[in-house]
Amino acid sequence: MRRFGFLIHPLDVSDVAKKFKLAARLPARLVEGAIRLLPPVVMGHVTGVKSPLAEVEGWFVAVPLTPRQMMGLPERYVLRRIIQAGRVCERLGAEILGLGAFTSVVGDAGITVAKNLGIPVTTGNSYTVATALQGTEEAARLMGHDLTQARVAVVGATGSIGACCARILARKVRDLTLAGRSLDKLDALARQILGETGLAVRVSTDVRGTVRRSQVVLTVSSAVGPVIEPEDLLPGAVVCDVARPRDTSRRVMQRDDVLVIEGGLVEVPGRPDLKSGLGLPPGQALACMAETMILALEGRLESFTLGRELTVEQVDEITRLASKHGFGLAGFRSFERELDPGRVALIRARAAGARA
Repeated sequence: MRRFGFLIHPLDVSDVAKKFKLAARLPARLVEGAIRLLPPVVMGHVTGVKSPLAEVEGWFVAVPLTPRQMMGLPERYVLRRIIQAGRVCERLGAEILGLGAFTSVVGDAGITVAKNLGIPVTTGNSYTVATALQGTEEAARLMGHDLTQARVAVVGATGSIGACCARILARKVRDLTLAGRSLDKLDALARQILGETGLAVRVSTDVRGTVRRSQVVLTVSSAVGPVIEPEDLLPGAVVCDVARPRDTSRRVMQRDDVLVIEGGLVEVPGRPDLKSGLGLPPGQALACMAETMILALEGRLESFTLGRELTVEQVDEITRLASKHGFGLAGFRSFERELDPGRVALIRARAAGARA
């Protein structure tokens, strides 16, 4: 049986309180200062992940730093803490390591971590993109949009992930706009897409203007703050936010007529017992977690997705392997919370009312 490790971390101080009850009664800054002193924490032993072809087990290990600390503390210090957690996974017997949330963002996106460990490392970005695209298509359908007819935009299209998303979306849509900061890079990508698919796409450096005319938006910019505000979105708009830090302002939660998702949740085959402490529905995982499991099941003990470069071929390959081992899209998350079908139906109804 193959074994994997996966790194997680608290998304905010309230997550710390789930493990340490006293933290709920203390100021956030004090809690953040205290958890910096903690060693990596083994959050759970994963069992029951079984495809028709293989079975794996693994461990979730927490790096005790919040996103604010990961982005604000010295990079060398944060990488040292991530590597420390990776070595815990090694000692537990993991043969491949997955980097979750901001542990895959810091520094060079896993390259330094991999160099300092004796096992391969993957960020999970390939399957994150695959499920984001699947989720975007499904969310658009649930909101009444035909993706082949909708006005679709990719924000941050000149980055490696954005370009990959744009090239795959261009296989399916007819009205696609690429938004980013460099017009030269946007034009080069547009020419590449025209050669690959025959689709002539629009390009724009006006992100907010692009969002305001789009019915479906996939956003993956490298901005340090939100680039999409509630007033930018059409009633009934669908936004799939793959960026970390998030591109969509939390103020968008005020809009009850738009749907914002973070990509898809993944149904894990077998009878998985996933004790991550992240509040995920039973038997479901985030796509980055699932990529690590898929590679372990396949026996592909390699650094499959590492660094900031990503190719269409990688996304196609992990999609094929996911299907082979019985993984599939299960549901949505919005602003780190599960989004149930009833809520989506309510958003669609309110959007119809707003348009009327």
